[in-house]
Amino acid sequence: MRRDRLDFLRHDVDGLARKLPDKLDQGERAVVLTNWPMWARASQLPPEGDWRVWLIMAGRGFGKTRAGAEWVRMVAESNHEARIALVASSLHEARSVMVEGESGLMAISSPYMRPRYEPSLRRIVWPTGAQALLYSAADAEALRGPQHSHAWCDEIAKWDDNQGQARRCWDNLMLGLRLGEAPQIVATTTPRAVPLVRRLMAQVGQADDVVLTRGSTLENAENLPGRFITDVTREFGGTLLGRQELDGELIDDLPGALWTRGLLEACRENGAAPGMTRVVVGVDPPASADGDACGIVVCGLSEDGVARVLADASVEKPSPERWARAVADAARAWSADRVVAEANQGGAMVESVLRAANAALPLRLAYARRGKAARAEPVAALYEAGRVRHAGFFARLEDELCGLLPGGTYQGPGRSPDRADACVWALSELMLGRTGEPRIWFD
Repeated sequence: MRRDRLDFLRHDVDGLARKLPDKLDQGERAVVLTNWPMWARASQLPPEGDWRVWLIMAGRGFGKTRAGAEWVRMVAESNHEARIALVASSLHEARSVMVEGESGLMAISSPYMRPRYEPSLRRIVWPTGAQALLYSAADAEALRGPQHSHAWCDEIAKWDDNQGQARRCWDNLMLGLRLGEAPQIVATTTPRAVPLVRRLMAQVGQADDVVLTRGSTLENAENLPGRFITDVTREFGGTLLGRQELDGELIDDLPGALWTRGLLEACRENGAAPGMTRVVVGVDPPASADGDACGIVVCGLSEDGVARVLADASVEKPSPERWARAVADAARAWSADRVVAEANQGGAMVESVLRAANAALPLRLAYARRGKAARAEPVAALYEAGRVRHAGFFARLEDELCGLLPGGTYQGPGRSPDRADACVWALSELMLGRTGEPRIWFD
């Protein structure tokens, strides 16, 4: 292809979009469509300067994976001596996201410079001679010894940091970056206040040591389905979790909070929940007709002895008839064995309203002897022990959980943690109440 023709294609992007269908031959189309600087947003391109770590911390759907993969491709195609580490939370994610994903290395490569992927060796080899090896952050020792010139670390906030594993993996990687004249790392992640992310944030701006790029989901709205934007905005808009997952903000935990963002992330499951042996609906009724939300949270106990938060069916500022109907609907939808409703304020009224919605509701009224935060402490201990998991995201519920402090203090959104209290009632019934199972007593 003539150089003047190629230069035109690289600089006339608007005209190019109109010409692509019928004006370019196959070779020209391949060059254009894989010319990343032509299509990328400025925030997806490597920053200027002599940086050591480029930290891309942005919301979901921002294009972090594409930016990381394109940087690796640029390095591999321009440096035949490059030895690149590809590190993810597991080898499965390294392969399925970083290599074979829709924005992974194989999908974005030019047909004229397509690398060879060797799964059995966990290796990618480019025609230039550059190579990349796949690593799991769960095996920090695998990075002790190998040398690299570059690295791409994906979703570092997801790396398991039990007993400092994630930080040890990062340290071993850094100690092995001793090839080439200017070793560099790109780290892509959704922000979470975990120790490794905090450490890197503390180094931002120190003589270009760590350069930070931030961004939100909406920056990439043109390349995302409109339905996705609508759904996530409706579900997460106005919540702290939304500011983290969509806006790319690093949300700090309250000192001493019973729940932290990191704890909830460690308890999260994205797949289908297993079959439940029991299902309970916890209810925290509003104190008055014009009160705050009615907390309605569905939890289940599976055969493995682990409780799971299944749904948040809470309703905002409802009439008595509306919140009672929402409770009945949740119990029916999840085939609940029990509905546990706090009855400290108007116990008879709570029962009559619920019975009016469904006379056959399997209802138990619960009377609280301690404050909401005090009741939550033993439930928080269940989370710490790995005995509770969240089957998905529950933004408003999780914001309230992270606002509960020991000693009865609440510093979360709203005047009262209604959703969190409903969750505590349900989990207490499942995990801390009378189970009906036989016990052996020893003198």
